[in-house]
Amino acid sequence: MNAWEPICADAPHTDAHEKDALEKAGEPEPGFQVRRAAADGAAPPTPLVFASPHSGRVYPDDMMAAAALDAHAIRRSEDVLVDDLIGRAAELGAAVIAARYARAYIDLNREAFELDPAMFVDELPDFARARTARVAAGLGAIAKVVSEGQEIYARKLTFAEARARIDQAHRPYHAALEQLLAEAEAAHGFVILIDWHSMPSAAARAGRDRPSDFVLGDRFGAACAGVLTARVERELEAMGYRVARNSPYAGGYTTEHYGRPARRTHALQIEINRGLYLDEATLEPLAGFARLKGDLERLTAALAEADWAALKA
Repeated sequence: MNAWEPICADAPHTDAHEKDALEKAGEPEPGFQVRRAAADGAAPPTPLVFASPHSGRVYPDDMMAAAALDAHAIRRSEDVLVDDLIGRAAELGAAVIAARYARAYIDLNREAFELDPAMFVDELPDFARARTARVAAGLGAIAKVVSEGQEIYARKLTFAEARARIDQAHRPYHAALEQLLAEAEAAHGFVILIDWHSMPSAAARAGRDRPSDFVLGDRFGAACAGVLTARVERELEAMGYRVARNSPYAGGYTTEHYGRPARRTHALQIEINRGLYLDEATLEPLAGFARLKGDLERLTAALAEADWAALKA
């Protein structure tokens, strides 16, 4: 997968080359990138679909004009470089979809209209007046706060602004993801969706003597067959990583919405401890980035080569 230049505190809101690409007339997928593991028209070689909904680093001008924080502060909510960590997945057999727009602009791991009425100057329609725990925490489809609790916006937004973000980024992303899932299921009779994320190192330490390196979220077994969670856990532990399940992250909208084991669609969220690969102050990669990337490539290869006959039952 192509890499995009990270945003620095004193840099423009987005890399100029990428901004030009997003604004290019006729661009069919402006808010995300898809990489298939097979040539156009060919069946996918494996049932694997990888998603990275929070690694986007494009902060559009309309967002930043309304923001109270600078781009560097807002980036602390970003799953920095996760798309790069899984960048070779398509070569190894997994279809990949990765967001380009920032998670703070529109959160693709939320229901589209999971909005906080208090953030808007006008009254929201009933279908957009969400009362979820994520909205209460300030982390709805349009986030109110960054991870440290700082409020993102200097003014209230309009529902028209929210709807434009949903139409521009959220709906097309999920339409493309659904297409990848349909292609994998048509070829293999089932599909494995891995939703990739990263977590602050502080969250990885919460309630534990030693921090977790990975947290596997399968919604306590509701989103995928146990054999999938167990296989990923076993592969990571064999590499020397500490792995937890469902705490503090059991899975978000993606695993909840798409994870339907009874329908042969298995979804698993994987959270990576940022301390393994990222300086969380500067948002620059650490020396451990290369090792982690290599290990995730080995994990991907193992999943691509595994016998998943049990998931067809």
